[in-house]
Amino acid sequence: MVKVGLTGGIGAGKSAVSRLLVSYGAVLVDADRIAREVVEPGTPGLASVTAEFGTEVLAADGSLDRPKLGAIVFSDPERLRALNAIVHPLVRDRSAELERAAGPDAVVVHDVPLLAENGLAPLYDVVVVVDAAPETQLDRLVRLRGMAEEDARARMAVQAGREQRLAVADVVIDNDGPLEALEPQVRQVWEQLRQKIAKS
Repeated sequence: MVKVGLTGGIGAGKSAVSRLLVSYGAVLVDADRIAREVVEPGTPGLASVTAEFGTEVLAADGSLDRPKLGAIVFSDPERLRALNAIVHPLVRDRSAELERAAGPDAVVVHDVPLLAENGLAPLYDVVVVVDAAPETQLDRLVRLRGMAEEDARARMAVQAGREQRLAVADVVIDNDGPLEALEPQVRQVWEQLRQKIAKS
């Protein structure tokens, strides 16, 4: 098994890269998706969140009201730490479970948005960084995702800088260009990962 940590700044195109890798046969472990799953209604995760933050963080249907919780934690580092202390171990355990189920000759791609920020590079055999210039990221967020420029800039500002991400990279995929330029690079990375498994 080869464990890949895939990261990149918001708007860099990490999702496009993970979709391509999955289409070639990689097993995807998506930290964001798991973080949502572990606090779905009826889960111990949601019970812990409401025990910590109160039932006012629930929507009318009993699900987690993410914007309401976000308003609490993103303005208070202490509350954010409390939330992370609940969610991160659940995400870690579920990720490990998915990884074990993948099998010994799998390429397991962990999609981890905050890999550089949280010092997680040592957990992976290979760290792949999807890189794009800040202007490209901003353009994609505003033009393709419909974000207000101010919001896009704020989201980019709280993430690791480009240099910090590139410093932990074993492989860099340049995604400043069109989608057609991305596919051959990702295919090449896939071949390298398969060779790594063949040698092990």
